[in-house]
Amino acid sequence: MKIFDEDDIQYQQAKRQVDQLRGFYGHLFAYLVVNIVIVFYNYSQLKPGESYFQFENFFTAIFWGIGLFSHALIVFLPKVRFVKEWEERKIRELIEKQKEL
Repeated sequence: MKIFDEDDIQYQQAKRQVDQLRGFYGHLFAYLVVNIVIVFYNYSQLKPGESYFQFENFFTAIFWGIGLFSHALIVFLPKVRFVKEWEERKIRELIEKQKEL
């Protein structure tokens, strides 16, 4: 079994990607659990003959869903070249600062 050097840039990039994935999956899990609870609550509060399909019953799911979709884009879409180059420059800059200390 290979032991990874925590100072290795590839290791740090992979760790950051795993952290981003874990953050997204946690966000997705919370979204699902909270919205399921809201659906059950809203359904139990319906008056006889009242339809479930009202905007207020979907308000949280819609707007939180937009945020979740944005989070997914950030995590899963390949980064723009400009952003990737900036990250690499910043990493090199921070490594150089640490070497000076």
